[in-house]
Amino acid sequence: MTLSISNTLGGQREPFTPLDGKHVKMYVCGMTPKREPHIGHARLFVAMDMVRRYLTYQGYEVQHVQNITDVDDKIIAAAEREGVTPDEVAQMYTDAYDAVMGNLNVLRAHVYPKVTETLPQIIEMIEGLIEKGAAYAAEEAVYFSVPGFAAYGALSTRTEESGIQAGASGRVDDEPGKRDPRDFALWKPAKPGEPWWQSPWGQGRPGWHIECSTMIYETLGEQIDIHGGGADLIFPHHENEIAQSEAFTDKSPFTKYWLHSGLLTINGQKMAHSLGNFITIEDILKEYSGPVLRLYLLSVHYRSPLTYTPDNLEQARAGMARLTGALRVQADGSGSMDAELAQAAARAESGFFGAMDSDFNSAGAVGQLYELVREINRLGANAQPATLQAAQESLVNLADILGIDLQEVLEAEMATGDGDAAGFIDLLVELRADLRKEKQFALADKVRDELAALGIALEDSPGGTVWRRKS
Repeated sequence: MTLSISNTLGGQREPFTPLDGKHVKMYVCGMTPKREPHIGHARLFVAMDMVRRYLTYQGYEVQHVQNITDVDDKIIAAAEREGVTPDEVAQMYTDAYDAVMGNLNVLRAHVYPKVTETLPQIIEMIEGLIEKGAAYAAEEAVYFSVPGFAAYGALSTRTEESGIQAGASGRVDDEPGKRDPRDFALWKPAKPGEPWWQSPWGQGRPGWHIECSTMIYETLGEQIDIHGGGADLIFPHHENEIAQSEAFTDKSPFTKYWLHSGLLTINGQKMAHSLGNFITIEDILKEYSGPVLRLYLLSVHYRSPLTYTPDNLEQARAGMARLTGALRVQADGSGSMDAELAQAAARAESGFFGAMDSDFNSAGAVGQLYELVREINRLGANAQPATLQAAQESLVNLADILGIDLQEVLEAEMATGDGDAAGFIDLLVELRADLRKEKQFALADKVRDELAALGIALEDSPGGTVWRRKS
């Protein structure tokens, strides 16, 4: 099966064919380090890490760039709030990001360009846009002229008729010299007490959108294969990136495949620093391990919305215990189930790669891991050691493609004894499933009730039964 990607640009599923053979240029919109990263950030960066890992596994040479927006209105506000300089705020929360992403086994990008280190190049790109007639200076600001870019709105499918507003305020009287409400700032004049840089248009700093266009151009060139970010960035940020970049280089497409992760919500709202409804990754890691949090995030397709609840994390913890529990199974050497187990492993591998080739469907891939666990638990004890080991190695290898190191998790469990009870609970859940198949419902209910009395809740679904500890 050939890898296909759901491209936000055009909204269609497309075969993946990089611009340059096996070399993939990949850019991900990174952090604006103004506070501790929250689980919504984890959702994006784990998803993009999964994409990178799978492409690498399939033999592509991925050049991964992820920016750091280290000057921003919100960083300035954070500096005032915390009584330090904007530079200190940006560094402090960049360090916080690095720490938690390490726990989530997110690979470091190859390059982390910073806005403050790219100012000369940003000014050069703005000057180039002015020379091409795509932008204009007004007062001490510079604006991109949206009416002059005919393809504007193709990514977000927003049009002038639907009330498109690309600019910061959408009102020309709020920004003197602005010609059209849709025009957006490439350079903004400095305000009192804010960081500023000297430019041909006076003291100021760049607009948000031009920063990414410049950093991509400087690190990856005129055109890239994959651009990742959260769905909330489609408009206006990514729409504006396309306009700036293609107007500057005269090349299209600026990005061949746009990948946007679904928003993570809590209580029906997008999780965001600005809304004050965020849960930091650091706080979650006090209760759950990095691999469990990663498994939770990968258990939903990256483009789908994800609703945060503690119960779902408990299910992920139970799921991880099932995965490592399968590595504890031992064979009796009879070999009576060798053929069945080998076939089950082959089916799981085929299903795993089929899911991943279908727009990086990690949820379907995780489902195949659980299918293989079920078969190892059902058949492994009656297999030859070599056959069981091959199935267990397949489980480990498939999980590793998703960035989950089951051997490392198992070793941690064995060191603390945390996995012992989980393995026993898995056994009881399998026993209950067998009893229900045999229509021995009274005994099946007894297993469920006894587990409930011990604080273990069972949840049945068409895909099987999962257990979790009651809160």
